[in-house]
Amino acid sequence: MTPKAVFWDMDGTLVDSEPLHEAALVAALRSVGIAPPTNLHERVLGVAAWPVYEMLRAEFGLDLPFDDWIVRKYDHYLPLAETLKPRPGAIEIFNELRERGVEQAVVSNSDRLIVDANLRAVGLIYPGMKTISRNDVREGKPYPEPFLRAAHLAEVDPAQSVAVDDSLTGAMAGLAAGMRTMFWPEAPMAGPPGAVVINSADELRAQLGL
Repeated sequence: MTPKAVFWDMDGTLVDSEPLHEAALVAALRSVGIAPPTNLHERVLGVAAWPVYEMLRAEFGLDLPFDDWIVRKYDHYLPLAETLKPRPGAIEIFNELRERGVEQAVVSNSDRLIVDANLRAVGLIYPGMKTISRNDVREGKPYPEPFLRAAHLAEVDPAQSVAVDDSLTGAMAGLAAGMRTMFWPEAPMAGPPGAVVINSADELRAQLGL
């Protein structure tokens, strides 16, 4: 059965932006003389900008103020966003759900600037579209607030909603919000207990009753 609402993560779930975020982060680190760790991707996947900054400051000696650091990173990222591609199958599912009248929102741990830039780049923008950025909540994922805010804006019970996310951080947030949670990672891996692990767009379509 198709759910009343579906709430989508953005980076890595709707759009293939994780390589661009990593490239921008690597470039920003090198610009301040810091060698990126080999496990950088795993450590920052799905994590908001401030916790990443705190980790870089504590472990790698980043000494820029946060505002200067994030401007530096986004100066590298925004030109790359023009090359952004959708994740195969994801936006097609989003549009089919929209045609069926299913409530939807994009729920991201990225800043508003990045949310808007990414969605514009892939043409996923329309009047009345609901989007939640890290700037719109007090606590980002893995806390439930971003997904709960989406349910509030959509006027839908969280228990009648589905959260779709590619990161463990995001899947934990969906579960904490009391939503049926689809964990759709970029590469096959185990999800958090309670999440439905998805390995393809076709599997996601089936789980959403399409």
